[in-house]
Amino acid sequence: MNITLNQTDGQNASLKVSLQEADYAARVDEQIKDYSKKANIKGFRPGKVPAGLIRKMYGKGILVDSINQLLHESVNNYIKENNLRILGEPLPDRQEENGIDWDTQKEFEFSYSVGLLPDFELALGQVSVDKYNIEVDQTTVDEAYEQMQRQFGKTTNPEVSEANDYLYGDLKQVDGEFETKTLLPLNKVLAGADKFVGVKPGDTITFDIREAFGDDAALAHVTGLSKDVTKDLNGEFTFVVEKINRTENAEMDQEFFDKIFGKDAVTTKEEFDAKVREVIKENYEREAENALDRAIIDQIVENTTIDIPNEFFKRWLAVTNEGKITPEQIDEFYDQYVKELKWSMIRNKVVEENDIKVSNEDVVNSARQKMMAQFNMPEVPEEMQDTFNNFLDNHLKQNNGRNFVNEYEALVAERVLAFVKDKITVTEKDVTAEEFRSLVG
Repeated sequence: MNITLNQTDGQNASLKVSLQEADYAARVDEQIKDYSKKANIKGFRPGKVPAGLIRKMYGKGILVDSINQLLHESVNNYIKENNLRILGEPLPDRQEENGIDWDTQKEFEFSYSVGLLPDFELALGQVSVDKYNIEVDQTTVDEAYEQMQRQFGKTTNPEVSEANDYLYGDLKQVDGEFETKTLLPLNKVLAGADKFVGVKPGDTITFDIREAFGDDAALAHVTGLSKDVTKDLNGEFTFVVEKINRTENAEMDQEFFDKIFGKDAVTTKEEFDAKVREVIKENYEREAENALDRAIIDQIVENTTIDIPNEFFKRWLAVTNEGKITPEQIDEFYDQYVKELKWSMIRNKVVEENDIKVSNEDVVNSARQKMMAQFNMPEVPEEMQDTFNNFLDNHLKQNNGRNFVNEYEALVAERVLAFVKDKITVTEKDVTAEEFRSLVG
């Protein structure tokens, strides 16, 4: 066997593998012997099928399988032994493979395209990001109160609509075939709100859907349809009202407090207010930390020069996602694919150069804490330890161990970001919740 690497430029190379019969013959013979022991062919006792018959019946398939296994092992070993930094996996030249005569050829040559990943320098000292300390203002608290009171309020079906009601009915395109049942929130109407107020069940409203509700995202929100559907909704529509839904806000009494925080967790309006502020603060702190992480990743990627083999990368994306994404989608989202690839390379470099490690025990403990939080368990009772551990073990093994891998990768990313935060400039800024929503929205 002979393997050669021909580097066409700093980003691309071709890998050629030449096989002689001696390279694969023993492997083929071994597989034929194995087949003859297991084959169930009429006229022969199990395990007594002649190897010659197996070769005649299945020889070509066994040859192809044997050579493919040999190629996979040999190419992977070559990459490891020569410390090649490659993007994804080598991509075989299918045109050459299609020209092989498996019936007569004894010698074979296979070609692979390889995308080479360059070494690069990290520029962490150039990264400067803002970390937001969020003040919970009264407006945000009032909005939370309104949402909770509506959520736990009483729903009625009045005969005449008012400004904050929901209208349920049939939405139909005037010049088109689109029609659906939906629930329209009147507080989302941007223009022509008077058309929706004062109507009764059975009334028909005619309106321009874009003027009334805005862009694709807004239409998706108010109709409950996907953006793929709402992007084609334009012009005049009719809406036949079937029912009016109105929610009367819940009273702020003990029953309401218990529904929000549990039985007797708070017993006064002052305690409830303090608890609401605490929960809002915790939620915004998590959002602020997530916003900080995104800003760090964006700036590090932007400030790190990495030459990507673009043509190879696009081909690799198409091959590995065959049937899932189109070439047009690859082009449309290519910048995001490149960003994710660069961050992956940066993350791996930080791990390698700074000996960042995640053990199996770390993964299990992290998954345990998340599962306990999911079930709202401060600790696992002694009598449930075995059951809980079995449940956790099964969870990590699901999807062929992918859940374990996902947990591992999340921990690695978390530790890389923790390391990076000590190497960059982080400036703390005090903002209100409303300002924060505007900044990260």
